[in-house]
Amino acid sequence: MPILAIDTSSIVSGAAVATAERLLAEIIVQLKKPQSEVLMEHIESVLKMAHLKKEELTGIAVNIGPGSFTGLRIGLVTAKMLSYSLNIPLIAVDGGEALALHHLAEKNYTGVFIDAQKGNAYFALWGLKKGRLTPLIPMQVMPLDEALKNCQEADYPVIATGELVQRQREAFERYTNIIFPLPNQLMPRPSNIAFAAIPKLKNGQFDNIMDLEPYYIRRSEAEELWEKRQNEVK
Repeated sequence: MPILAIDTSSIVSGAAVATAERLLAEIIVQLKKPQSEVLMEHIESVLKMAHLKKEELTGIAVNIGPGSFTGLRIGLVTAKMLSYSLNIPLIAVDGGEALALHHLAEKNYTGVFIDAQKGNAYFALWGLKKGRLTPLIPMQVMPLDEALKNCQEADYPVIATGELVQRQREAFERYTNIIFPLPNQLMPRPSNIAFAAIPKLKNGQFDNIMDLEPYYIRRSEAEELWEKRQNEVK
């Protein structure tokens, strides 16, 4: 049951092929080029590395956010195109869950921090409950300081992950209940997208390619600016 997973939610572009038993191939690149220029190349390369033809895939998984507005659109359009052309299911994966899969431990929580601009974070707190990864604080937008205070007050040490941890390291270092992982565990991995999607694929939990949208949480800055200008005109 090989599945192709795509992640374009941040400055990292990635693709992976996996089965329920193992990861077959994965490419992760921190970009200097727009994702629209490299994503199909990464998909073709990861399939070649896995010795698979695209016709052998049984599903397409994609990170639907939150994250980069442009990146999410590129990844979702590509996933929809492949799902439609190959006539195979499309499975959407919450980006926060995928990041939380980096760290699974009974006596640690995982804090997901994704840049929401203007001093804010897309923040979620995840933990294991009876062996199952569970959102303790669902993904939402809040000031970074408020998100960090939630981690400081948590019952267990919080492993911080997400691109914002690198960008705002000094802010995180002020809190004693936060643990820093290695740099490679801060960014999204398409293999996590694959392994989060495989149980859904087995259970027939597919998404509709016609109405699936990115999980933005908030509107883009351009949309907010347009609304502000419209209100000023009135």
